[in-house]
Parts: sequence; C-alpha cells; structure tokens
Amino acid sequence: MNLLYSYPELYPGILLKRYKRFFADVELASGEVVTAHCPNTGPMTGVSTIGSAVQVSRSDNPQRKLAYTLELIQVHDHQPTWVGVNTALPNRVVKMALEQHLFPELGEYSQVKGEVVYGQDRKSRVDFYLTGSEQQRPIYLEVKNTTWTEGTVALFPDTETTRGQKHLRELMALLPENRGVMLYFINRGDCLEFAPGDSKDPVYGKLLREAIAMGLEVLPCKFEVSPAGICYLGLAALKI
Repeated sequence: MNLLYSYPELYPGILLKRYKRFFADVELASGEVVTAHCPNTGPMTGVSTIGSAVQVSRSDNPQRKLAYTLELIQVHDHQPTWVGVNTALPNRVVKMALEQHLFPELGEYSQVKGEVVYGQDRKSRVDFYLTGSEQQRPIYLEVKNTTWTEGTVALFPDTETTRGQKHLRELMALLPENRGVMLYFINRGDCLEFAPGDSKDPVYGKLLREAIAMGLEVLPCKFEVSPAGICYLGLAALKI
C-alpha cells in the first residue's frame, strides 16, 4: 500500500504523563526521559493512556523550546493499533490527497485553495475550497481529526465543541447553492463505521443530522497509521 505521507525519523518510547494539554513526558528506548510537545488541544479520549507505546519526532531547530513532538500512540482496544495524535497533520495529508484526486466522491475539480474566508461574518476560514467548471457548484470542505472510538466505530467529537457546531451551521448556510463537505479524518486503521459522538456533544450530533438532511455530504475517511507513514484506506460506513 502506497504511503500518502511519510513520517520523519521517529523514536520509540513510553508515555509517562500528559499534562497542561501541550506537554507529554516520554521515556525513550534509551532510558532518557524527555518532555515532548503534544500538538493536540483535545482531551485525547481513549488515546492517552499512561504506559502506552508512543513514537516521537525530533527537530534540530534551535528556536524550539521542545525538540521532541508526540506523533503516535499505540492503543489495544481490540487489536494493537497506532493512532496519529498530531493534529497539525490531517490538513496536510488531506491536501495531498485532494491534489491526487483520491476522493472520487468529490467529483471533478481543478483548483484547491486552503483557508478561504467564508461565513456570514466573514471571520471564519474553511479548510479547503474546491472549484471546477462554471457548471459545477463550488465545494466547501472542512476537516475534523477523529481518534475516539467505541469498538470499531469512530466518533466525533470527543468533547463539547462550540467551534465544531459553528462550522456545521456555517456550512448549512451555504447549501444548496454550494456543496458542503465534512471530512472526518479517522486517524487510525481499525474502524469500520463512523457516528457522531452524541454522549460528549448531543448538540453537535443533532446539528450534523440536520445538516445531512439539508444536503451536507459526509466523508468518514479511514487512514492507516504506522511509524512509516499514513495510507488512505477508503470510507467508513456512516452510522447516523
């Protein structure tokens, strides 16, 4: 299977502690304990268990306060699975996939623009804006990183997200003159289905169902993650 994204050199370790959201203490295989940057603002429900195997990258940039970055954590929900926890990566990977036209559900488009201003207040930015011929409706595409699961069902969100609710409302306001697409980046390869995380944010789940009824398109995209890199597996089944 072809890698869509290749990680830089990674260093194995064990997660000792995650704290203040952005810090993770990791014991490397060498026995050295380092504090790594944790690029994930969410609670990382189910994917931050102390004692789990992790993989970290290392930067030689002298301007960085923390040389190491937490990239992967291994979970054992029903089988050993690597999960991507660096939330800076999904948009980069999706951009690569869009440029390679890996999502046939989107149809034809010729231009991909990122961070385009939209919304009634013109203060929001959609992750990707896709355009083609004059006969084709523009596509506003939002990406959401997804790591929380119950069994083989991927769930989003794993906490209340007023920002996510706002994104849904703004995409709904664009329909039907435009196409609105919510792409859930399932950052692990062990999921078969996707559903809204109603137990964590029932408002988001209600809005998502309303948006789908109005024509919002949902792409629950599965990605296999390993220390080598990231591969696209196709769509999970949508469970609404």
